[in-house]
Parts: sequence; C-alpha cells; structure tokens
Amino acid sequence: MSKEVAVPEQRDRMVAGAADMLRRRGYNATSVRELAKHTGAPLGSTYHYFPGGKAQLAAEAVRLADGLIARTLTRELAAGPIAGLRAFVATWRGIVLDSDFQAGCPVLAVAVEEHPDLDAEPRHAAAAAFARWTDLLAAALREHGATIEDAARTAALVVAAIEGSVAVCRAQRAIDPLDRIADALEAAVRAVLPAAPA
Repeated sequence: MSKEVAVPEQRDRMVAGAADMLRRRGYNATSVRELAKHTGAPLGSTYHYFPGGKAQLAAEAVRLADGLIARTLTRELAAGPIAGLRAFVATWRGIVLDSDFQAGCPVLAVAVEEHPDLDAEPRHAAAAAFARWTDLLAAALREHGATIEDAARTAALVVAAIEGSVAVCRAQRAIDPLDRIADALEAAVRAVLPAAPA
C-alpha cells in the first residue's frame, strides 16, 4: 500500500520541482539531471515517470501552475471580477516576494524562450494556460455586465499586464511595478462594468 502511495507522491513532487525550477531558471537552464537532484529523485525514476524527457516534464509543470492559478481565479471570481483580479495579483505578489525576486511564472518562462529543442508540448501547455486564465476573467466580466468585446479585451490586458509586471519586478528587485499595474487594472476593470446604483 505505501509503495502505491509513494509513486504518485514522488511523481507529483518531481512536477512541482520542475515548476519551481522553471519559474526560477527558465526552460533552457533546467535539466532533467538537475531536477532529479533538486527533488531528491533518482535520475532513472525521472525518465520512468516522464519518458518524454524534459519536454514532457516542463509541460506537466506548466499544467500544474495553470491548475493552481485557475482554481484560485475560479474561487475568487465567484465574488466578482475585482475580487478575482485582487487574488490574481496577490498570488504573483506572494511568489515574487517570498522568493526574494528569484521566481516568476513557469508558464511565462516556457512561453518566451526560443530554443530548437523546445518541444511543442510545453508551448501548447503555456498557450492553453494563458487562454484559460483569460477566459475565466472574461466570463466573470460578462457575468457582471461587461460587453463581450470589453470583457475579452480587459481580460487579455489583465493577464498580459500582470505577467509582464512580474518580469519587471524581478529585474528591478522591487514590487512597485506590480502594485502600480494592479491599481491601473482595477480601474480598467471597473470602467467596463456597469456603474453601481447610487
């Protein structure tokens, strides 16, 4: 019984470790060997669980990050678009500060790197993550009265601006860019929602 439980736990630990390495170092600087060392897993078991190698592992790490953000958004958007936006910002604010500006978004890390060996699977996972976050935000905006076009445009703005500001925060080793973007995005979200009755 304990052996059956250990298998998924070890595999999950490797995926989480890959997500952590991607958000800190990017795709090109993350190797399967270093990942095995980082998670304390034997190198052979890494290839056992991920026969597709680095590309498969990176794609699964991106899907893990996607799922975590999507669950946070889904939960917080139930209270409205502003609550969802604030939760999205708070998540990235926490990641940047808790890592002392060493970590960003593993989805962005995979999406922006050019490398001849970068398999389509990680890129597709990154594209799907950004699309899902945008769709969740857009749906909440529509449900609260935004037009279809305003909802789509504003949701895309939120995801792109926050992802970009996280990168700026890391480069400047300051959280101010994210905080300023958060204020501007909140104003943008409010602008596309119907005014509350007086």
